[in-house]
Amino acid sequence: MNASTGPRWPSGPRWPSGLGRLDPVMETRADGTMLVRSTAEIPEIGATLTDYLAHWAEEAPERIFLAERDTSGAWRRLTYQDAAEQVARLATALLDYDLSPERPLAILSGNDVEHALMALAAMHIGVPYCPISPPYSLVSKDFAKLGYAMELLTPGLVFVSDGKAFAAALETVAAPDLPRVATRNAEAASAMSLATLLATTPSPRIDAAHVKVSPETIAKFLLTSGSTGEPKAVINTQGMMMINQAMLLQCFPFFAEEPPVLVDWLPWNHTFGSNHNFGITLVHGGTLYIDAGKPMPGAIAATVTNLREIATTSYFNVPKGFEALLPYLEADEVFAQHFFSRLRMLFYAGAGLSPVTWDGYQRLAKRITGKPIPFVTGLGATETAPSALMNMMPVDAPGNMGHPMAGVTMKLVPNGEKLEIRVKAECVTPGYWRNPDLTAKAFDEEGFYCFGDAVKFATAGDPKGGFLFDGRIAEDFKLATGTWVSVGPLRAAFLTAFAPLAKDVVITGHDRDDAGAMIFPDIEACRALAAGASTTAEILAHRAVREAFSDRLKAFAKAATGSSNRIFRALLLEDLPSIDKGEITDKGSINQRAVIRHRAGEVEALYQELPSARIICLS
Repeated sequence: MNASTGPRWPSGPRWPSGLGRLDPVMETRADGTMLVRSTAEIPEIGATLTDYLAHWAEEAPERIFLAERDTSGAWRRLTYQDAAEQVARLATALLDYDLSPERPLAILSGNDVEHALMALAAMHIGVPYCPISPPYSLVSKDFAKLGYAMELLTPGLVFVSDGKAFAAALETVAAPDLPRVATRNAEAASAMSLATLLATTPSPRIDAAHVKVSPETIAKFLLTSGSTGEPKAVINTQGMMMINQAMLLQCFPFFAEEPPVLVDWLPWNHTFGSNHNFGITLVHGGTLYIDAGKPMPGAIAATVTNLREIATTSYFNVPKGFEALLPYLEADEVFAQHFFSRLRMLFYAGAGLSPVTWDGYQRLAKRITGKPIPFVTGLGATETAPSALMNMMPVDAPGNMGHPMAGVTMKLVPNGEKLEIRVKAECVTPGYWRNPDLTAKAFDEEGFYCFGDAVKFATAGDPKGGFLFDGRIAEDFKLATGTWVSVGPLRAAFLTAFAPLAKDVVITGHDRDDAGAMIFPDIEACRALAAGASTTAEILAHRAVREAFSDRLKAFAKAATGSSNRIFRALLLEDLPSIDKGEITDKGSINQRAVIRHRAGEVEALYQELPSARIICLS
């Protein structure tokens, strides 16, 4: 596959569904370490993402590339030809800002056409950009994470969609002389209007700049939370992104057979929405309808409206998104017929999918199309651009992450009772920007990237059966929405807020809708509130004690900025952590994973639809 000829799938075996096969082979070393590789061939690939913008502008100039709703609710559509022309204008304008990896373009606002054009313009001339999570600017009260990101990146130019909405954030964290560009309300942020940049006459200088862009050129920085909760800037090169697109084509040959049509809300400051879905669209000359909906109460309606109108060829979402959409499909036969009319594949990532949701979609697919729908997932990370494993096998339940993709070597290292997964491939990042220590820690002595995850064989000892997720080696986890919960900072904040009543706490919520807390209470501090109570059970059941915890839980939730640092329910544990079961070390440190493993029943009690009287709830 190259940009002059367009996408082309290499010959190779396919599953009956039409999806590509990976057919793994495994080598076991004397120390028990296993290496697993695919025998599949990687398609050829163009050198840069914007080569495909030029290709499709010439090959299919009137085809819609991007579309979004305007303020009236009508679709505003942008063709490949128009996109290429506007990118040329913006790229010419950007050449005057002396941008570079040391002075990248920072984009603070979310998914929209202008965001895409600015990003493509920067990449076309070899300038990295960094899409920064909008809540850093629009939800945060102190703008601390935004400030940290700006200090790390030292951008030479900032772009926002709305100068008025982002004015406070820029006033707080941006130097007065830092150039800003805004699509609208530019004056509110002391910014230049994007219209001014779009009025620039394209210059041959952009061709001279683009010729220097290579697979090693940094395309973007994607921020991901570190172990301390501070953002890390993951270096994403052009080569990483393009080889990953080639790997994806090997898995999904139909991308090259029919231009993809996507309706997608997944944010471009994350690798799933940005590298994966946006990349699939552009490389294959597809159309991306930018979805303003989200898998949240009150926000899913916009997604439903869009999907009622646009039949997609593939549908990508996090499990929470599939869960939120399912009732609408089940309740409306016309909608369901339309949804499945062109659909080749469902794809979930970011968290585990529930069997109930899986079964619901398969029931619909069988009724409407007469056969199951490929419901695909894999394993990846921001550091792998993003895909490393993929499952295209016919399976009858969710969770199987499949095999290493073409070009990936997966290393399984025994780690206690688990197998830690590490990978080596051309799609793996060279490291974290301006953070050599974390970069060194991310790779082992052989240069394999360490996910921090564990996997297990779906079929004992046989890689052909695929692999299942077996938890994180580290404590941090994702909610069902795909939102990361950084356990260390959340635990520390919780203990501060609940002092002196809580001695320690274990945070729960992996693949759940919300984070919960199992509290080891300070019995003596609680006893002071529990007049007349003597036993531990009596103290913890005392009305005054429960009210004290309830009040603090509500205050803690009120101070939260989102689901990643909000606790929705708590459970007071009567039994002390067991050193014999590994719940606590001899130094007094709680082992989060061990507590959750040995108290699985109490974890389940936290998430029962009708909680027992033991559970302290927000409402």
